[in-house]
Amino acid sequence: MKILFLTENYPPETNAAATRVHERAIYWVRNGHQVTVLTSAPNFPLGKVFPGYQNRWYDVRQHDGVRVIRVKTFMAANDGFLLRTLDFLSFMASAFVAGLFQSRPDVVMATSPQFFTAVGAWALTAVRRLPFVFELGDLWPRSIVAVGAMAESPTIRLLERLELFLYRRARAVVALTNAFKEDLVRRGIPAEKIAVVINGVDLPRYQPQPRDAALATEWQLTGKFVIGYVGTHGMAHGLTNVLDAAERLQGDDRIRFLLAGAGAERQLLIDSAAARGLSNVVFMPMQPKEAMPRVWSLCDVALVHLKDSPAFAEVIPSKIFEAMGMGLPILLVAPPGEASRIVSGAAAGRWVPAGDPDALAAAAVALMTDDAGRARLAATSHAAAARFTRQRQAEHVIEVLDRVLAGSQSMVVEA
Repeated sequence: MKILFLTENYPPETNAAATRVHERAIYWVRNGHQVTVLTSAPNFPLGKVFPGYQNRWYDVRQHDGVRVIRVKTFMAANDGFLLRTLDFLSFMASAFVAGLFQSRPDVVMATSPQFFTAVGAWALTAVRRLPFVFELGDLWPRSIVAVGAMAESPTIRLLERLELFLYRRARAVVALTNAFKEDLVRRGIPAEKIAVVINGVDLPRYQPQPRDAALATEWQLTGKFVIGYVGTHGMAHGLTNVLDAAERLQGDDRIRFLLAGAGAERQLLIDSAAARGLSNVVFMPMQPKEAMPRVWSLCDVALVHLKDSPAFAEVIPSKIFEAMGMGLPILLVAPPGEASRIVSGAAAGRWVPAGDPDALAAAAVALMTDDAGRARLAATSHAAAARFTRQRQAEHVIEVLDRVLAGSQSMVVEA
């Protein structure tokens, strides 16, 4: 099968979409499929081109057997709405034009969170008369309202109409959560065209390992109980709550909260921690993807954190599965929903409500002081990873694409 995949983010970027698309594409190539990815020069989340790359009109490279085409875009930091929208629109246009000149694929697939990428993919398939598959990674634009970037408005309602148009035009929708599918069905999208393919972890990359002694020394974490958040520091994550919990535990020198990554709110968090004199919070800058297992190895507990909003009850953060692969107990701070059901159902960790720093602080102390209980959670967390592998996810997506090409009316796969 020849797959043309549109995604604005791709490695060396390290966000969830980039990692998901890349790791699955490697499995597709290994299984004999031809994969071309249309993307931008790596710049997320700061809006600055990564070293070794340029923002060119057309740049073609091979990456792990995948043909990667990078196109020129307007770049903006992952902060605010207007400039980011211009960023999205520029990629939509550049990717559409570049896609016109690719050898004819069998299917075109695009991923969200933002769906202007999917608009470009749909337009491309309309012109070239190809099947279009939409991977739904986030209920955008609802998430824009949830993080407070925009209020309900005629603009949001217009974007929602565009969103529904894309779902209807897609031959199949690949949703990352059951809650996403339920939401689409409530809004009139036929259930049979929606496949649920839960996110996963690439187990060859993520396995339990001893704490990296050199890295622990570098970040003054030797001998400390480390609760680690590894990922984007964005508006959706509500990480001020972590600082509030850390402030309550400031008198206990055994505990460290490690916040590793980048994002729109990172500097605000750093400034706030400094103003409060929080010596128990360590900020590590964004690390390359290949360094992620070393970073996770510093952690006694993996912190997965979302903002206190009903919209995020439908989200399953991909770092849950990386933590499982590393054999780490998970401390999930999120609204009750699909993520809490996965963590609780797998007995992989503890869940506390979002926006409750007292509960977060209490859970941190409870995990630190219960060695036996923490070991049990670590073991069950690692065992659960086998149910959520990237290889299985890749196989399920290919099954959906096979059904699309065969003209099947049902996209429901056994996940």
